[in-house]
Parts: sequence; C-alpha cells; structure tokens
Amino acid sequence: MKKSHLFTLFPLILFTITALVYAFDYLFGGISDLALFIFRWIGLTGLFIYGIGKKNLTVWIFIALAVGAFIGYDFPTVGENMKVLSKIFLKLIKTIIAPLIFATLVHGIAGHSDLKQVGRMGWKSIVYFEIITTVALFLGLVAINLTKAGEGVKYVKVNDVIEKKTAQTWEDHILDIFPENIAKSVAEAQVLQIVIFSFIFGIALIMISEKKRTLLVDFTDSLADTMFKFTNIVMYVAPFGVLGAMADTVSGMGLDVLIPLLKLLLTLYAALIVFILIVFIPIAFFIGMPMKRFFYELKDVAYLSFSTASSEAALPKAMTAMERLGVPRKIVSFVLPTGYTFNLDGTTLYLSLASVFVAQAAGIHLSLYQQLIMVLVLIVTSKGVAGVPRASLVILSGTAASFGLPEWPILMILGIDQLMDMARTTVNVLGNCLASAVIAKWEGEFDPKGALENYTKGENLE
Repeated sequence: MKKSHLFTLFPLILFTITALVYAFDYLFGGISDLALFIFRWIGLTGLFIYGIGKKNLTVWIFIALAVGAFIGYDFPTVGENMKVLSKIFLKLIKTIIAPLIFATLVHGIAGHSDLKQVGRMGWKSIVYFEIITTVALFLGLVAINLTKAGEGVKYVKVNDVIEKKTAQTWEDHILDIFPENIAKSVAEAQVLQIVIFSFIFGIALIMISEKKRTLLVDFTDSLADTMFKFTNIVMYVAPFGVLGAMADTVSGMGLDVLIPLLKLLLTLYAALIVFILIVFIPIAFFIGMPMKRFFYELKDVAYLSFSTASSEAALPKAMTAMERLGVPRKIVSFVLPTGYTFNLDGTTLYLSLASVFVAQAAGIHLSLYQQLIMVLVLIVTSKGVAGVPRASLVILSGTAASFGLPEWPILMILGIDQLMDMARTTVNVLGNCLASAVIAKWEGEFDPKGALENYTKGENLE
C-alpha cells in the first residue's frame, strides 16, 4: 500500500469507527462515558495521521480546533491553562497592524492613485469602490442583527472590561480619529489614527516631485510585501493559538460554543450570496455584461481564489478573463490592483458582521448609533489590508480594540476563519473584476462583442 493511501485510508477507518459508535449511542444508548472518551480520542488520532500526510496549515488549524475542543471538554483544568498560547498569537498579530496598514495604504495612494496620471479613472474608481463597499458593510450589519449568531455565548471574564468602559460623546469619537502622536497611535493600536496618518502621508507623497517620491513609494511597496510574508510566518503559529483559545473557551463554556460559530459561518455565506444576487448581478445586467460568458470566464478565477483564499493568486487569471470580456488592458491593469486595496467587498461585509458578532458574544449591547459609528470606522480601516490570507483578522482585532471589545471572541472566530476567508476572498476578486467592467463602461470602452471576435474560445458562449 502506498504511503499516501495509508495517511488517507487509515484515518477514514478511525473516523468511521468513531462515527458508528456515536451513532449507536445516539440511537440506542448504553455506551459508557469512558468508552465514548476513548473513541473520541481514537477519532482525533485519525485527524493527526491525516494532518501528517497533508502537511497543510489549513488542515492543522482545523485539527488544532478539534484538539482544543476535546482538551477543554475532557480536561478542563489543562484547557484553562492553555490560554497562554492564544495570548502569544494575539501579541504577534498586533505587531502587524501598524506597519501593514501604513505600507498598503500609502502605496495604494501614492503608487496607484496619482490623479495627475490616471485622470478620470481615478476618481470614478474611488467613487464606485466606496459605494459598493459601503453597501457591503451595511448588508453585513443587517445580516448579523437578523441572525444574532453571537448571542448566547457567555464569558464572565469580560465583565471587568465592561465595568471600566466609559461612554464617549460624539466629540470624543471625532477627536479619536485624528492622531496627536503617531508613535502613541501605533503603541495603542489605534487603527483609525494610523489610517488617517497614512492617508495624509500618501497625499503628501503625491505632491512632491517624482524623483523624491519614488524612494518612499518603493519603500512602502517593499514594506508591504515584507509584512505580507511576516503575516504568513505568524500564521504558522495559528494552530497553537487556535488550540489554546478553543481549549480555554470550551473548558469554561462547554462544546456549546461551536454552535454560534456555525451560525456565524452560515450567516456570512448567506450574506455574501445575497450580496452577489442584489448587487453584482443587477450591476452586470445594467452595464450589458453577457452573463453566460461572464460566469464561464470567471469560473476558474473564482475556484482559484476560493481554494487559495488569496486575491493575489487569482490576479493574473482575473486580468486575462476581463480582457477576454471586453475590458481594455489599460483599465484592467489599473482598476484590479487598485481595487485590491480599496474594493474588498467580501472582506468589508465580513468585518461589519464579525465586529458585531464579537460584541454579541461578549454580551455587550451595541446601540444602532454605535453600530453606525463602527461602520463609518470600517469604511476607512477596511482599506488598509489587501490580498493576504486571513489579513482581515488584523483589522478586526484593531477595530475591536478601538471600541473596547474583548479579544477572546476573535480567537473563537479564528477556528473557522479559513472557511470564511475562502468565501470573502472569492467575492473580493469577483467584485474587482466587475468593477473593471463598470469603469470601462463608464469610460465608453467596454466592448464584449468586439472582444468575442478576438477570442475563438468564446464563440459558442453567446
């Protein structure tokens, strides 16, 4: 038997045995707690064997989720003491926030949005991006308020935070937007202040000569790439963070914590599907997009972005697909990269949804006014991260800190973040593809019929 088959077949046998035992106990009962305990860990052993065969970070995150849940359930004292692992991971995540936002936002403005060079395409793209992402944010807000996925999760340790938190006036909210000391803003993880500083810095770069600007633009591009790699390195610690967070959470709350996570996952997928149906498809019809060809050309793009959870991985295929659909290369090459910073529809919808989930899980009631303020903050902060798997975790962590929300619900979310990231990344990519066609139509250069004549592959699709 091949080694690869061993790592697949043997875990399957263990899973099957465990499932049959639990099915028998559910239907007929009579199996002792000790026997169920043994078979639980037999099934977990199968997970380990499968993970060793796959050697994949995503697989190990799911394994860590299961291990943490089992440890917290079967050994609650041990599980409670494993929270240090989640704290280590959170500390590493927090180090990413300031440099990543600064680098991506400054380069996005100074490197791509020089209005002297891009003219009408610049402001048209920005206007479109802001409208669509704002719709996504509000849709996420509506979805989580309808399902209330986070309600019912109780964690008494956040009570101290709630008691110490004081109400802020609207003047305080406005003042909190603007930094007085950028080092202080970085030290306190004040995301919005970092964004404002980065935005003004990017505008200032545009106003100086190209000779002086080039060095800093190249620096921010290099810093952004470095922080992307830094994020990838930190994500290798994610399984330990997930294990510690889940063990600690389940030890105090039981396995019932998994129910809100499932509700959150279903809420996100449902909201993204609704967003596609009520926003993307009507826009596509409005600009005269040939829908059959649109789905045909983008099916591989969607699959790649879903399977890798990375917008960057799908960029080359996305650019080629939109050219085949009649969008000129000069528009595609501008709108898609710029959209990767300013037009993350799936991510912005997720951020508003997840932020309220964090509050619901912590038992903190956010008024409509507070939720609207949060959306206004996210309209800006969501522009700070682009194209990196699970990078929205960074923005979510910063947003929670800005509103005095606890961190432990975010670590709960991390356990299923890969599944959510796959969906939101796919919507991000599809949204930017559609945006390039919208700008081309606005510029009077969208020609799907002409493009069809140049590509014989699409002739049978009309």
